[in-house]
Amino acid sequence: MKYGYFDDDNREYVITNPKTPYPWINYLGNEDFFSLTSNTGGGYTFYKDAKFRRLTRYRYNNVPVDDGGKYFYIKDGDTVWSPGWKPMKTELDTYECRHGMSYTKFKGAKNGVETEVLQFIPLGFWGEIQKVSVKNTSSEVKKIKLFSFIEFALWNAEDDMTNFQRNFNTGEVEVEDSVIYHKTEFKERRNHYSFYSVNQAINGFDTDRESFIGLYNGFDNPDVVNEGKSKNTIAHGWSPIASHYIEIELQPGEQKDYVFMLGYVEVDEADKWESKLVINKKPAKEMIAKFDTVEKVDAAYNELRTYWDNLLGKITIDSGEEKLDRMVNIWNQYQCMVTFNMSRSASFFESGIGRGMGFRDSNQDLIGFVHQIPERARERIVDIASTQFEDGSCYHQYQPLTKKGNAAIGGDFNDDPLWLILSTSEYIKETGDFSLLDEMVPFDNDASRAKPHFDHLKASFYHVVNNLGPHKLPLIGRADWNDCLNLNCFSNDPNESFQTTGNKKGDTAESLMIAGLFVMYGKEYVKLCKRIGKNDEAVEAEVHVSNMIEAVKKHGWDGDWYLRAYDYYGKKIGSNENEEGKIFIESQGWCSMAEIGKEEGLVEKSLNSVKEHLDCEYGIVLNSPAFTKYHIEYGEISTYPAGYKENGGIFCHNNPWIMIGETMIGRGDEAYDYYTKIAPSFLEDISELHKVEPYVYCQMIAGKEAFKPGEAKNSWLSGTASWNFYAITQYILGVKPDYDGLSINPCIPSKWDGFKMTREFRGATYNIEVFNPKHISKGVLQLIVNGEEIEGVIVPILEKGKKHSIQVIMG
Repeated sequence: MKYGYFDDDNREYVITNPKTPYPWINYLGNEDFFSLTSNTGGGYTFYKDAKFRRLTRYRYNNVPVDDGGKYFYIKDGDTVWSPGWKPMKTELDTYECRHGMSYTKFKGAKNGVETEVLQFIPLGFWGEIQKVSVKNTSSEVKKIKLFSFIEFALWNAEDDMTNFQRNFNTGEVEVEDSVIYHKTEFKERRNHYSFYSVNQAINGFDTDRESFIGLYNGFDNPDVVNEGKSKNTIAHGWSPIASHYIEIELQPGEQKDYVFMLGYVEVDEADKWESKLVINKKPAKEMIAKFDTVEKVDAAYNELRTYWDNLLGKITIDSGEEKLDRMVNIWNQYQCMVTFNMSRSASFFESGIGRGMGFRDSNQDLIGFVHQIPERARERIVDIASTQFEDGSCYHQYQPLTKKGNAAIGGDFNDDPLWLILSTSEYIKETGDFSLLDEMVPFDNDASRAKPHFDHLKASFYHVVNNLGPHKLPLIGRADWNDCLNLNCFSNDPNESFQTTGNKKGDTAESLMIAGLFVMYGKEYVKLCKRIGKNDEAVEAEVHVSNMIEAVKKHGWDGDWYLRAYDYYGKKIGSNENEEGKIFIESQGWCSMAEIGKEEGLVEKSLNSVKEHLDCEYGIVLNSPAFTKYHIEYGEISTYPAGYKENGGIFCHNNPWIMIGETMIGRGDEAYDYYTKIAPSFLEDISELHKVEPYVYCQMIAGKEAFKPGEAKNSWLSGTASWNFYAITQYILGVKPDYDGLSINPCIPSKWDGFKMTREFRGATYNIEVFNPKHISKGVLQLIVNGEEIEGVIVPILEKGKKHSIQVIMG
């Protein structure tokens, strides 16, 4: 069942039924200021950090799920409705929500009144615009009343849910003209405030939630709207809100437009006040003046559209497969930008309170984003590396506002350091900018301990070398990429965190996943050493990589697949000897990508085993059989019901590792089949089962042993986005940046005749056309660059500012 449709020309998903199986959201904002908005107007807004600078309140685990947000109420006689359907849920004559590239449009109509709300955040601006257009489509004069509503919550979002006795006594506001200012805690420890404005004289306002809604009412039954008149309340403690009241008279066919703005202001400590206890409103007024007319708003909106045209124009394909083209050209790239901005911090599944930016997450997110704005990617790499320690270990997460590590989460996730080699090498391949390796980057945010960025990569590489277990395989630490495989936790206490508790000394449990990762990016580290003339270091590193390959072959092969790990007691995990969890996806993916034992047939055997034991209708499950009892020596993974999350769920993040592995042995049909099983645009027809958005990837789909296979959770903020974009563009379509140029070596479905791609690379435009006359999956017979045939599969770096013609004949 569908709840809308793709409008590819406008790069929008159009929702026509507001009762989606779960709230389907969009992200507004590209730099510092962000909003989440659902298809019915739910969501919240924050500056940089959803924990420390959240402007509006959102209630997690709410019933109904999506109550609370940025709402408009239309009162037309005795009928009250909302253009986004909620909160009133009045049946509308028409409803439409268009989620586009960093903007959302709502259109609702009732009884001859049509209202459109355009929400977006202008580029480089710390405020959200809501352009509200109200039109009379009837033949009679319409007198209606418009009420806006937001709920302020500009204080620590975690404290908001726990410290009521304080927060109910701190709310403060000011109202001047048509602007409502939220200044809670401003006189004490804050130099920032928020405001909500409209470019129109108002007939009333409210700033106290209880007065506006009524103590025993919900958002769908507010006293003020029912009575048709604001109370002009000023909040003193309790729960501050902002609501404007505007009376509107419309002649037949007439339309009136209003510009609302939700803004964030920071001022210098010495310039906080206009007079005693009256905040400095000058910066807010300057912000409001920038967008106080419809013309200014429309210009900013068009600028945003142009911005996304340019970003998405850097890689485009024409494959002849509509669902694939919309993923690669629009939605997958868009999601990569959002995950770059958010990491795993703020969604409808992540509160934005506990996680911040992940070390491994942010490094991986870069691989789907670096081609769009490489200068921001470079800045992010430096931010990430700055949280690392001299021994190569690092904080698992850091807060985006402070850019400092989260001490509460700590570190010792032993895969973390290696991802820095991934992001750095991908950045250099994309840009050719080796100067990053010379940039002085602090350790633990201490400038006095700064070393060249290359030293951070060296520390990352040798963190593995210096932390090997009994089988000379990498020690897992608290966990590796799979946060729920906690081999040193041994917890019987439900109040303990599996990830931060270590009840056993972690010097025996080893990870095959990290082993494959080390070989993959150890080889990349060696290449970088050679590129910058560190040949002795390259030779030394090659020895460690070779030793790891041999250790995997000797101690990490189970006969038909790669082991997953050795536990605290030195027993095998992910072995045919195990009763449950005989085979895991992560080690099959990474050891195959690293081509460990490829010549001996290990990679092919491993991938055949994935097909036999892990593949199902909805994707590749993480492990099989799923655990049905709690294995204390394994940790959190065995606490989930069979088929969900890390216990036999389809963890979409790691499916691309198998796709890439398949391309290593030339099996394009298998790689693309895996791709289509989890790509959201291919799942639109089963939205009632899948539940989450049909335009972006989710983290998890219930696996074959689940109660409800195919049901998805945790959409938007997932490494799934970057890895799928990376897999489809660089390994299946096969257009991959390299240090010396652009490698073109497709591994496609054999039925394809070929495809076209336009790829911007180092200032030049490569117009690539691939021909597959013999209908094979892999193999380049001819590579023709600007009319001349060249050897190999790497197109050299071509002249900047020019368009270049590339023909690839497979055979």
